[in-house]
Amino acid sequence: MDIKITAAAPDISESSADKARLLQRASSNGAAGLTEKQRQQARKVSQDFEGLLVGMMMKSMRATVGKDTLTGGGHGEDVYRSMLDQEYANASVKQGRGLGIAKIIEKDIIRQESRVVRRAVDTKE
Repeated sequence: MDIKITAAAPDISESSADKARLLQRASSNGAAGLTEKQRQQARKVSQDFEGLLVGMMMKSMRATVGKDTLTGGGHGEDVYRSMLDQEYANASVKQGRGLGIAKIIEKDIIRQESRVVRRAVDTKE
């Protein structure tokens, strides 16, 4: 019994290439329906989320380090230390030196919002 296995190349016709180009244009212009205020809100929300995440990471890392004997410790120091860590996290994200998660989340929010805008436009027509 002789079995032949041939690798058939997919048929890429002109219409497939045209569809791919149209999809690429649609995805690049997907955020065209959003206002500048909506884009700024998406940026702020994504930066706030990344700041929260980095702050939680810093809190976990701080828990692994021993207590500082120079300042004496106490509840007040713990409170202010956590506030300082959160401000470090927020500042690093706002300056663009965070983990890079904010940019990914911002793009995803804009993509999802542009879908909502397109659906609303399609149903009205």
